[in-house]
Amino acid sequence: METHSHPIYAFSDRLVDGLAELFPTRATYLGIAGFDDRWDDRSPDGSAQVADYLRSALNQLAQLPEPRDRWERRAIRATEQSLADELRFYGDGEYLRDLNNVASPPQDYRDVFDQMPASTAEDWGAIASRLDGLRAALELYRASLEMGRARGTTAARRQVRAVIDQCATIAGDRSYFAGLAQAFEGAGISDDSLARRIGAGATRARAAYGELADYLEASYLPDARPGDAVGTERYVAAARRFLGTTVKPREVYEWGWSEVGRLLERMRIVAGQIEPGASLSETADILKSERAPMAADPEGLAEFAQARLDEAVEHLDGTHFDVPASIREVTVRISPPGGALGAYYVGPSEDFTRRGCVWFTVPDNSPVPLYDQVTTTYHEGFPGHHLQVGTQMATRDHLSRYQRTMMWYSGTGEGWALYAEQLMDDLGYLDRPEYVFGLLTAQMLRACRVVIDIGVHTGLAIPTKQPFHPGEMWSFETAVDMLMEYATLDRAYAESEVTRYLGWPGQAISYKVGERAINEARDAAGRRAGSTFDLKAFHAQVLELGPVGLDLFEELTASAMF
Repeated sequence: METHSHPIYAFSDRLVDGLAELFPTRATYLGIAGFDDRWDDRSPDGSAQVADYLRSALNQLAQLPEPRDRWERRAIRATEQSLADELRFYGDGEYLRDLNNVASPPQDYRDVFDQMPASTAEDWGAIASRLDGLRAALELYRASLEMGRARGTTAARRQVRAVIDQCATIAGDRSYFAGLAQAFEGAGISDDSLARRIGAGATRARAAYGELADYLEASYLPDARPGDAVGTERYVAAARRFLGTTVKPREVYEWGWSEVGRLLERMRIVAGQIEPGASLSETADILKSERAPMAADPEGLAEFAQARLDEAVEHLDGTHFDVPASIREVTVRISPPGGALGAYYVGPSEDFTRRGCVWFTVPDNSPVPLYDQVTTTYHEGFPGHHLQVGTQMATRDHLSRYQRTMMWYSGTGEGWALYAEQLMDDLGYLDRPEYVFGLLTAQMLRACRVVIDIGVHTGLAIPTKQPFHPGEMWSFETAVDMLMEYATLDRAYAESEVTRYLGWPGQAISYKVGERAINEARDAAGRRAGSTFDLKAFHAQVLELGPVGLDLFEELTASAMF
């Protein structure tokens, strides 16, 4: 194993430890031990401390000696870009309005409990401590919202209403916290004092979310921003943090519409294979009915997805990828109610004692159509995020600890997962026309995201040559209509998706923009290598970069040293 003695590696170790101290919840998500009993300080003072730490880290990074090889050079440059982009979140004051329906403290603080070990008395002691501190943590977060409110820097009303509904669910009888006492009893730990602490803490946690809902309803909502759009300047800055490059909204918008057209044509062809003469919506209705593959309930979906992932790892390891032994296993679980519909992935812990896990959020106890879940399984699991994040975590001989754990750009991160979906189709794993149609609806969803996200936030009209609402300006209702008509989503899912885009500007385009960058890099590598092009080697080279920003990704993949 090659080792590196350059100071960037020791610096990276200290950097991760420092950020884990500042963000204990992030440490839990990343599986960094020792922080599961603590909370972040999301108050204005806490955020100022984070900004100071990031500035100091950048200054220290600039003082390091020159790198001696490509790995050290990559580690320094990737860390510098990542820290600078993270610092912009605080410099732009975004922490004062960090509230949306999918990726803000109200969701993070509930979901973090899903990632905590719960086997031993020590594990449950950390859970109890976190329950004890939850109300205070939410109050610190609320202090930032209050400062933003005083300054006129607020989230949009639509996002506030969505979070109020989520908080009400978390505070109610269907709450994850309502089942904690029973979960503790099921763990078989004989400790009456701890049991009482868990029960009381869970009750207080539900009350804390109820208090947050009341505050948002009574105090924050009246002052929340009426409109959804953030404007071009703020949009470009937000997209920079997700992509690691500066986008040109109009160019990406026009390209997004070309992708919509390309995918629409192929969807119609595959729809004809499923039911000759059926429209897209009619085909989707068929695939959501008992005439098509269906899981009886959410647990059936989990079993189906698990079998698909196990098969993919078994077949593709050694042929298209070299899978580290530490990540050959990936688990699938169903999320508790209260979150946005969809799926997400949480990576393995640093020491791999916690496996990577795909989480599905679906309607309670209902049959689940499978036509679109196959491609989602590959996206979130293998060879998507699980292979990507797991390889990153396992590459200890080259990547710094910061690169392995804390660094993430959705452009290369989500771009790889979208690339993996198409790859699995190319390799024949979408083995029924229904599953191919599911892939195409997922790809169409990401193309629609590009035009909706940019169009709404930057005020671009729908092109006059488009058959869909030609020449009109975007609205929430128009965006929902597009997802229902083109991506065949049902209304509830479409509304949840559009709410997500409006509250998380710049993230929605990262999938397709990142996939485009990876495909362009693959095409360029193929042209350079000609008949000697090795797809497996290309995959290894992309994965070993880690989820760097797209500027650095494009530079590195274009280099002869790639």
